[in-house]
Amino acid sequence: MASGTVLKKSGGGGGGQVIDGSDIMELVGNEKVFSNYVDHKFEELDSDRDGKLSVKELQPAVADIGVALGLPAQGSSPDSDHIYSEVLNEFTHGKQETVSKIEFKEVLSDILLGMAAGLKRDPIVILRIDGEDLVEFINSPRFEPEMVSIFSPIETADVSFHDYVLKALEQLTVDHGMPPSTDPWVTSNIVEPALQSCAISHQGGIVSQEAFIEEFKKVAENLAQRLKEHPVIVAHSENTFDGSSIKRLFSNKFELDKSLDAAVRNLPKARQHEVSKEYLRVALDALAPSAGLPPFGAIDQVDMVTNEGFKMVNADDGKAVSEEEFKKLMTEILGSIMLQLEGNPIMVSSNSVVHEPLSSPSNLLTTSSS
Repeated sequence: MASGTVLKKSGGGGGGQVIDGSDIMELVGNEKVFSNYVDHKFEELDSDRDGKLSVKELQPAVADIGVALGLPAQGSSPDSDHIYSEVLNEFTHGKQETVSKIEFKEVLSDILLGMAAGLKRDPIVILRIDGEDLVEFINSPRFEPEMVSIFSPIETADVSFHDYVLKALEQLTVDHGMPPSTDPWVTSNIVEPALQSCAISHQGGIVSQEAFIEEFKKVAENLAQRLKEHPVIVAHSENTFDGSSIKRLFSNKFELDKSLDAAVRNLPKARQHEVSKEYLRVALDALAPSAGLPPFGAIDQVDMVTNEGFKMVNADDGKAVSEEEFKKLMTEILGSIMLQLEGNPIMVSSNSVVHEPLSSPSNLLTTSSS
């Protein structure tokens, strides 16, 4: 959620469960509890029981951390794949073939605390969507005007009413009381049964605005009934990237220098302590939490803004520069991103269907042996 988020209304009119990172802080801060957690996790991953984790044994943990960060599956995007590689490098320090339990604990602690900091800024709200909010929307004065605005952009000749409804449902959000309609479980258990009950046609033809609104209301009422019978749990988050976090970082020179030093510290360096500009993306990812930015590859709109900053400093020319020059380039990239976001803030909303309410984001790291 955006800064200052309060409990968001869920289906029954109560407050959704907020995951704000405090439980992670509590987990990592309690030495005995966290050590037990690490022991259990390490034992799960150590399939050959040799007391060390190989790169292969670490992969399930790396994959689950990617999920927790909101990244697409490993192998689906070159931009996000390098983040997975960096997470693995954090564990192996870029060169080790195996990782001890102590090393695993240290890195996992850092990663979890980073997640906690992100969740403190942008909490996740767990919503139970049971049809009540959807009924309220259907019967509200805003229903017809919003459906008209949804209908107009998708109005096309010779499209089946079935496709009209599906496209319209994609425009409804948790604010309307609708879980993500494209989620496979929601599609098969909520949406398609509702369409079948209303006998929505697959035949093509011109659909009038009046007919669309009338029939869509029947579908929505059926959806609400199905949601009442089969409530859907949704993890909801919102974030606005407006450059304010970068501005705050720039206003504190000590924190800025500290963050830049940490981002550059473990990068490969030449004999003269020079750093190749090809590592600017890696360094920016390390700096992202301090700058209030998502990992590169996680949000397309922010990636476009970031790429403009990289172009400005010719990040892809492969040249090596001194550490100080490298930090200066990073600062220039951040400044470019800040100015672009101040002029055109990016608002991102995410809704993910979960089958059980999450008691803690650390549950996302419940890896299984493979």
